[in-house]
Amino acid sequence: MFRHRIGKRSLETSIALASFLSCVAGMVNVVGFLAIQKLTTNVTGHFAFFMKEFDQLRFWDGLIYIYYILFFLLGAFVSNTTIEIVYRKNKRYAFSVPIVLEIILLVCTGLFLHPFIHTHPNIIAFILLFTMGLQNALVTKISFSVIRTTHLTGLFTDLGIELSQLFFYNSPEQKKQLTDSIKLRFTIIFFFFIGGVIAGLFYNTFALKTLIIAAVILFVGLIWKNIKLLFYDYRTIKK
Repeated sequence: MFRHRIGKRSLETSIALASFLSCVAGMVNVVGFLAIQKLTTNVTGHFAFFMKEFDQLRFWDGLIYIYYILFFLLGAFVSNTTIEIVYRKNKRYAFSVPIVLEIILLVCTGLFLHPFIHTHPNIIAFILLFTMGLQNALVTKISFSVIRTTHLTGLFTDLGIELSQLFFYNSPEQKKQLTDSIKLRFTIIFFFFIGGVIAGLFYNTFALKTLIIAAVILFVGLIWKNIKLLFYDYRTIKK
């Protein structure tokens, strides 16, 4: 039942990783919605919107939601493919490459795509969904599916289950595993919320350039402790 086993070093790494990435995801979520009124950090809602158009026989109108989903999928594909290729050549930097790509995309979107808000909003949506696919695949792989940072539905489900389990599992080891996992999930939720608040506060002044702040947060996470934050656990097991 405790498939998300988190050791001391792994818990610290996971919490730090979750703090940076969930904050950025929260910012992208709010900026995307305020700028173009689109969901840009997950694809669940796009399935619902597609089915609505399909039900009303507006097939071509609904096709855009399939594109949204595919760009998220493409981001996840590119993230893992890049990690696997670079890992075979240079283990030290394999997990930093998707983050660097995400930083570049967020900076470019913030600096250059403001005119697209009214003329080509879907291009902005495609890029942001792609970056969130990059991020979600990276953090899923590096945490062995313990962490998801771009959406909260599954987190609240897992959190509810684990809070319930506190009443039924009483051994010290089980309690520690549960409390560690609960602490991690609360961290992700909290920093996702903080990221949303930051984006909301800055958007009225900086508009799409708020994404540059998200990129700076990612950069800080990237260089923290010489990038060991991002690949310590995975590298240890792969040796």
